[in-house]
Amino acid sequence: LLQEIKMNSGTFQPGLAALPTSTVELSIRCENLADTDYLSKSDPVCVLFIKGKANNWLEFGRTERISDNLSPSWHKKFVMDYKFEERQLLKFSIYDMDSESSSLDSHDFLGSIEVSLGEIVSVQSKGFSKKLDGKGGMIHVISEELLGNKETVTFNFCATKLDKMDFFGKSDPYMEISRSTECNQYVIVHRTEVIKSNLNPQWKQFKLEVRTLCNGDYHRDLKFSVYDWDMGGGHDYIGSFHTTLNRLKSGRNSENVYDCINEEKQKKKGAKYKNSGSVILNDISIETVPSFLDYIQGGTQVNFTVAVDFTGSNGNPKHPSSLHYQDPTGRPNQYVTAITSVGEIIQDYDSDKMFPALGFGARIPPNGDVSHEFFLNLSPENPFCNGIDGLLSAYYNSLYNVQLYGPTNFSPVINHVAQFASAYESDPSNYFVLLIITDGIITDLEETKRSIIKASKLPLSIIIIGVGEEDFSAMDALDSDDRLLKCGGLIAARDIVQFVELRKFLQGGGWSKDLLARAVLAEIPAQLSGWMKLKSLQPRK
Repeated sequence: LLQEIKMNSGTFQPGLAALPTSTVELSIRCENLADTDYLSKSDPVCVLFIKGKANNWLEFGRTERISDNLSPSWHKKFVMDYKFEERQLLKFSIYDMDSESSSLDSHDFLGSIEVSLGEIVSVQSKGFSKKLDGKGGMIHVISEELLGNKETVTFNFCATKLDKMDFFGKSDPYMEISRSTECNQYVIVHRTEVIKSNLNPQWKQFKLEVRTLCNGDYHRDLKFSVYDWDMGGGHDYIGSFHTTLNRLKSGRNSENVYDCINEEKQKKKGAKYKNSGSVILNDISIETVPSFLDYIQGGTQVNFTVAVDFTGSNGNPKHPSSLHYQDPTGRPNQYVTAITSVGEIIQDYDSDKMFPALGFGARIPPNGDVSHEFFLNLSPENPFCNGIDGLLSAYYNSLYNVQLYGPTNFSPVINHVAQFASAYESDPSNYFVLLIITDGIITDLEETKRSIIKASKLPLSIIIIGVGEEDFSAMDALDSDDRLLKCGGLIAARDIVQFVELRKFLQGGGWSKDLLARAVLAEIPAQLSGWMKLKSLQPRK
């Protein structure tokens, strides 16, 4: 949540002092990875871990999966704060992912390296390379300090008369965009979809941050490469061209029709060679997008609601094995850890710090009725809790006064918060964040999907934290990072769900609250800004 503030730490401010902290972007590619698939090539993913204070490795993030490729270049980057005064140890691990399971134990390990962020940054001018420990191959990491830029650029490209690369049919073209770097290498920033059997493809419109495309430098060299997709992963190079955003910004004209050049063919044919097709810029638009901080500084309030799972699968709260157990030593249980880790940051963006809190899946007093939506302090007349201490007090109050039961239904608490959010559909003054803490598999999964899709049009984000040792793979379907959530004929307007497993943040005998909060809240600024843009709402001055 604070990344945007740190990102601007490189801004020159005479007369002030600043810590040597900057935001760096890490671009990853590998060469000659091991092939662990029998009928095809490996489908590699790079997973980044950082070493925690308890000397254990904590997952930081993952790239996309690239199918059938032993020398992948991932376009998803790792963005992190570089702190000169700290030794930040990293581990890059490569896996062959052959299923949708999020558990790394389900996939083939290909290799890894351990390195400090300082080692990578110190060779920024030439790039960092090292042999992978494991099954062989090389990893290459290129770092670059990111500068503050709030612009986004939207492109629409097509191509004509591309070379026919397939013997029995037409080419299946796609295009990659790469930016030049200080070390005279190119890092991929975008890959279009594949257009099957078409020498005159019209690719879908796509949008990039100017910071991602060229780090705010309109004159930086950009390389556009066109390939013929091949099912076996051996994609054929059709040709490429170079340009800059400064040239592209002039829009559709003769200056933005590019010869796609295949250097090998050009060398063989000499003067007879013209090109391997043309790539045409159909349309471009560049806009300045207000940031999360712009809205916060304009008075937007972030309203935080907690929903706690009181289903019977959590175990008897009086027994040490229960996820709701209150340890006499004062050691917090997983529910308390989740509430405090997220709440301590969110509360800073809520002026009155009065939080509504809900419980679900319990039998509640006075009659023992099963409820999937009750106020945590059991006081319908005054459901608000004063700060994090008030939230925890209400949580303990419910533990002593309700009977854990079931089933695990999410839709009632989502609909509850969505009802309040609907009052601000055209008002940028309030945004809502619902934190659901749960130990189990959702019973009303389809109804929950429908509730999320309906809520995606509202100023609302949903954070789900999984506690305990359950298999939470079904939750990944709700966290639609790669594609929008669907249910029947319904499609979400945007991604509003972030899911994390608490056990991934175990450090020695406790929890890494800082890393948990970072992982949980990482998407909130973009989700808030995305909703404001969807509704064409500007920050208040």
